[in-house]
Amino acid sequence: MPAEEHHRNATPATPHPPTDTAEEAIWLWTQIKAEARRDAEAEPALASYLYSTILSHSSLERSLSFHLGNKLCSSTLLSTLLYDLFLNTFSTDPELRAAASADLLAARYRDPACVSFSHCLLNYKGFLACQAHRVSHKLWSQSRRPLALALQSRISDVFAVDIHPAAKIGKGILFDHATGVVVGETAVIGNNVSILHHVTLGGTGKIGGDRHPKIGDGVLIGAGATILGNVNIGEGAKIGAGSVVLIDVPPRTTAVGNPARLVGGKEQPTKHEECPGESMDHTSFISGWSDYII
Repeated sequence: MPAEEHHRNATPATPHPPTDTAEEAIWLWTQIKAEARRDAEAEPALASYLYSTILSHSSLERSLSFHLGNKLCSSTLLSTLLYDLFLNTFSTDPELRAAASADLLAARYRDPACVSFSHCLLNYKGFLACQAHRVSHKLWSQSRRPLALALQSRISDVFAVDIHPAAKIGKGILFDHATGVVVGETAVIGNNVSILHHVTLGGTGKIGGDRHPKIGDGVLIGAGATILGNVNIGEGAKIGAGSVVLIDVPPRTTAVGNPARLVGGKEQPTKHEECPGESMDHTSFISGWSDYII
């Protein structure tokens, strides 16, 4: 292949933001607008949509608030009301804005199917559900609980993601695919965590109080995993797809199966060095777990 043709067909390198938080937000919004202009030129059918959702806005929080308002509105919960609610919350809370940026970066760099930041902003329901939850959690903490619960209900209806408004979620979160994710009232999710579809962070019955899982930083939870009760999933741990976890999982270990068992055994479990929530390595433990061959 001629060098010029090879260069033309090569996948462009994923851009990386500056490390300063304020500069990162400006850089990210600039990237999103550039992507939207490019897509509008390449696909004229989307030009009006891209203008109304991204290009007509002066900031990420305005674009995100507009988009969420239109996604979550109903005949009785108007988009204008939701837009004002989202925009006021994001505009007055720099931590929420920083978390939204971190979540966008997480999706772009961890998911090979995420082709652009604008694609995530507009189309990734896991990202959108997480940002809407952040607002509902803020409302819950302000004792505006009826509105927080109404917003939770709309998030569940529209995105098929059910997160109680009281649940605490860090930043740099990836809800990959996101369908069927359930997070209970007293659950806590740390920073840089990746959670696949049909994951449940639930309780064990009718007992009240602190009854849901605590997920440490950098954890990876595979598709269909169920974690029940007030258990701790240690920093950098990995929960295999389809596993059922009922007890604590130590940091940097891998739990697999139903009921889940630690790879390497309970006494001396195998430990890994990487951060699975960022590496998205689901299967490297297989050789040490089972010799089963299909």
